[in-house]
Amino acid sequence: MKSKRQEKILDIIEKEVVATQEELINALKREGYSATQATASRDIRELRLLKVTVDGVYRYVAPKTESDDASKYNHALFSSIKYVAASLNNVVIKTNPGLANAVCAGIDSLNDESILGSVAGDDTIIIVARSEEAGAVLRDKIGKLAGK
Repeated sequence: MKSKRQEKILDIIEKEVVATQEELINALKREGYSATQATASRDIRELRLLKVTVDGVYRYVAPKTESDDASKYNHALFSSIKYVAASLNNVVIKTNPGLANAVCAGIDSLNDESILGSVAGDDTIIIVARSEEAGAVLRDKIGKLAGK
């Protein structure tokens, strides 16, 4: 019941502005869940919900997750990627001059198990993937993050 309620909370805060625990409790009731203030408070803490201001209005939001790759990176860094290519199990990334190390550090922080290692120069990154297939997937993943 708890996990279903918490899933519903995430669904609710994604779809509507919820600024208080009382509003969250009422939204849960509309969806057929009963919750006390203590339950709502505990769920908020366990889900690590954040209270932020969006257009001058407070609301609960879910924190960014590890799988939310794009949220980890500064848009300016990813926009510095000129192209991404794969050859066998190697992925080559060209960046604007001087930014390869920063982009490479961001890619390394993905903790992607398909990456055996990476090396960055001034404007070029070489990533060695575990297999040809992993290299192609990685090329596509990085390309998507870079908007390429």
